[in-house]
Amino acid sequence: MWYNFLKMGGGNMKKPVKILIWIVAIIIVFFVIANIAISVFAKDIVVKQLEANLKMPCSLGKISLSFPLTINLIDLKTGELAKVDRLSVSPNILGFIAGKIVLSDLTLINPIINLEQASDGTLSLPKFEQKGKPPEIYITGLHIRSGKFIFTDKKVRPDGFKVLLGRLNVDVYKIMFPVTSLDVKFRVSADFLSPEEKRIGSVLLSGWVDFGPKDMDGSLEVKDLDMTYFSPYYGNFISNKKLLQAMLNVNSVFKAEKNNLEIDTNFRLSNLVYAKAEAQEGLTPELSLTRNALDFFTDEKGNLSLEFKINTKLDNPNITNEQLQKIILKAAAKNLSNQSPESLIKKVGSNIDEFKAFGKSMEKMFKGK
Repeated sequence: MWYNFLKMGGGNMKKPVKILIWIVAIIIVFFVIANIAISVFAKDIVVKQLEANLKMPCSLGKISLSFPLTINLIDLKTGELAKVDRLSVSPNILGFIAGKIVLSDLTLINPIINLEQASDGTLSLPKFEQKGKPPEIYITGLHIRSGKFIFTDKKVRPDGFKVLLGRLNVDVYKIMFPVTSLDVKFRVSADFLSPEEKRIGSVLLSGWVDFGPKDMDGSLEVKDLDMTYFSPYYGNFISNKKLLQAMLNVNSVFKAEKNNLEIDTNFRLSNLVYAKAEAQEGLTPELSLTRNALDFFTDEKGNLSLEFKINTKLDNPNITNEQLQKIILKAAAKNLSNQSPESLIKKVGSNIDEFKAFGKSMEKMFKGK
């Protein structure tokens, strides 16, 4: 009796197994056919669409489909703007059910992005022609691995000053539901590079931001950045004297609540080495509040530590040059407590005329505050 029961049960079990095998076989066949169709027909369509929208020549090595539903673009090039070894994206089925175009895990492997700024300030970005109302597209995840970003600035130097970021890794993702949520988490890390590919600093940005209620909690760390390389941007803003060496370390904490953003920053310049000033007859040193503040308040070891806070708006961060000068001057004044009285007396005594003018300028700036 037990034998007959097990035999009957075993027979009943075979049907679901056979059905499952058939379902798996159909899925595999469908996947293979879809992959072949995509690789044969979709490549030309994708290239033509990219060229039509970007207005630049594009090329694509191949296009493939990965299980369960990931589209891969291999060896993609978009003119001189960018090239990437692999771009992968996964359409989200649940998003389609909710009536939205949702793309999950947009991933770029070994991308190289070239951006140029002309002398008039225009950027070499494609201009999209908007025809009708564009569809709502939600990207729930962006990942970049081993990227490189090259910015050529012809506005600060005619031959093009280059800012390079290498070993760029990015993770940006938002919560899945609701799809309209604006709660985003992020982590970005990269190395600053010289044109010879030598590491001259690093940067790390991480945290979260919710653009709905306009709240934020994040941090920025710039580590061991060689500031002398970026002299075309700051000129003699840091000092009246030419800098031969300067190392920058910055730690900033970003906190926002209901659009009120506070940026708490620890700014440190160390190992400052100046070139010897060449005296020019009949000329007096140019007086600049910020530059002289940094010169006067740098300690005898060539270090400057500034701690300051900036209050602005998350949706429109903005601070005037005058406000920034006041913030820097207040922070620089605190640095005096780390200097010996002897060094201060020597510094003021050797620069008495400039110090008097500087003091009057500071008094005028903060008058009535």
